[in-house]
Amino acid sequence: MKGSKKSKRKLKKPLKVLFALVILLIGSGCLLQVYFSFSKKESPKPNKTGVQKEVKKDEKKTYHASMIMVGDSLIHNSLYYDAKQKDGSYDFKPMLELTKPITSKYDLAYYNQETVLGGTELGLSSYPCFNSPQEVGDAFIDSGFNLVSLATNHTMDRGEAAVLSSLEYWNSKENVVTAGSYRSFEERDNGHIHEVNGIKYAFFSYTTWTNGLVPPSGKEYLDNVYSDELAKADIERVRDKVDVVMVAMHWGIEYSLGVSASQEEIANYLSSLGVDIIIGAHPHVVEPIEYIGKTLVIYSLGNYISAQDSTEKLTGLMVSVDINKTVDKGITNVAIENPKAELIYTKYNLSGKGNFKVYPYSQLNNTILPNYRTYYEKYKKVVTERYPDLAFVEIGEE
Repeated sequence: MKGSKKSKRKLKKPLKVLFALVILLIGSGCLLQVYFSFSKKESPKPNKTGVQKEVKKDEKKTYHASMIMVGDSLIHNSLYYDAKQKDGSYDFKPMLELTKPITSKYDLAYYNQETVLGGTELGLSSYPCFNSPQEVGDAFIDSGFNLVSLATNHTMDRGEAAVLSSLEYWNSKENVVTAGSYRSFEERDNGHIHEVNGIKYAFFSYTTWTNGLVPPSGKEYLDNVYSDELAKADIERVRDKVDVVMVAMHWGIEYSLGVSASQEEIANYLSSLGVDIIIGAHPHVVEPIEYIGKTLVIYSLGNYISAQDSTEKLTGLMVSVDINKTVDKGITNVAIENPKAELIYTKYNLSGKGNFKVYPYSQLNNTILPNYRTYYEKYKKVVTERYPDLAFVEIGEE
């Protein structure tokens, strides 16, 4: 019995040592946990720049988008003859290569597709009932254009089939927004809100002219014919949901350098609805620019590319603006600022009607366009008639 008690006493000592070691390890673990928790608080994970930044709810935020606008893509047969390749395809990209470095650098780049891009399968055609190759759109997309107006007096030239073919083409292109021609009323009345650089915008397009070729009854969505009621319904649907509302207007009098009473009436009405930018087309020549309140109105950008037959019709405008948005203490302010204008000219061989090329006036000389400086001063005066302070790109000496 004594030997048994002695053995028990011998076992108690190692157990006490083991127990002490366990307590020590548990205590160490707690200390380590406390240490690491403090370490996490003292050394927060850095952001991408390596600097911890606390963002306050009331901090002022600014957003910016750049935008450029050009006029009509009016595709006569001489243009697509010039663009035709040996394999039967069409390449219009070389025609725009001198302006591409300008247009491609903007966040938003707008143009008016005057003639419907129904494509070759329907048979190409020229004035008075146009149908153009879809490669036209490829060239404009390549030049950075991503806002396209489709409501014109030539939209219905080749009927519903050409319109639907055009829309199938445009809807297959990513990051391109079109307006003015649709596949249904539902499509026409929805989906007009877009975003660039944190700025939400809505884009609409209307025509006041149809050349008597109106969409079939019940399919008015194919070509957006302007009415005060339609514009009011469209704009009121989105005005409080976006920062900027843009409207492309096909209006005015062909080949008139002045502004018609109807253009002024519509411009004032759209301004009263809260439209920020009105972009005009149809006259095929340049017309004045002005502000109506806070609304920038470009009455006509003229032709961007065409095969028309006079310097007035071959001269167009590029107009750029800054869209600036500021959010400060929950209040949002948006401004269309710093409008700038530059004239462009379509050069081609008048005898053979080939070698089409769009030139900025700043790259012209008397060989390309004799007396180009005289034309520059003439059209600059037209454009700035109502806005003398408009910044204009000055052309250099020869």
